[in-house]
Amino acid sequence: MDLLSIVVRFALVVPAIVFHEVAHGYAALALGDRTAKDSGRLSLNPLKHIDPFGTVLLPLLMTAMLGFGFGYAKPVPVNPWRFRGNRRVGMAITGIAGPAANMAMALVGAGVARLMGFASGAVAEVVWTLAYAFCVVNLALMFFNLVPIPPFDGSRLLLPFLSNRGLAMYRDLERYGFVIVIALLWLPPQLFHVDLLGVYLDATVMPVLRFLTGVA
Repeated sequence: MDLLSIVVRFALVVPAIVFHEVAHGYAALALGDRTAKDSGRLSLNPLKHIDPFGTVLLPLLMTAMLGFGFGYAKPVPVNPWRFRGNRRVGMAITGIAGPAANMAMALVGAGVARLMGFASGAVAEVVWTLAYAFCVVNLALMFFNLVPIPPFDGSRLLLPFLSNRGLAMYRDLERYGFVIVIALLWLPPQLFHVDLLGVYLDATVMPVLRFLTGVA
């Protein structure tokens, strides 16, 4: 893969990550928490959200090695004690807001790709490719974040249903969430030659991608 392809694909990842994080902040604001707003994190300026590893290095490495990539930004600060109503429900709502933003962007990318399918010429082909890739990136980021392991967004959806004991276990698990995920991604390929991430994305992203764009 040449340098230009890596840069272009990386450029598609940045807005997916930024809108994902901003959506968390706006959901929290709608529930009464101004923490993200007061911290200046409701901006669409990527510099406000960049994490050197998660936003820059990880997507570039994945794109160079796998042909696609996604990452994460600095988490938007959320204070559930400021929420109106049930705090656990509020955390579930703010949690799902990020993946919902990615779904919305995937729909935009798929819509543009379908429109370009009726056009012809080099420009239409380039636009189709970018729109299709943008759809892929957002679907991958959405489903990756829906993994129900703390601190990923999918785990927030479990909060309203946990007992007090379950919540305590959740908070203990949250400290080791990234370690668990890295172990799940690294150990099975090394020990059993099974790519869990690839299997998961094939089972989730590909059917939705095919439905939205008409192309797998």
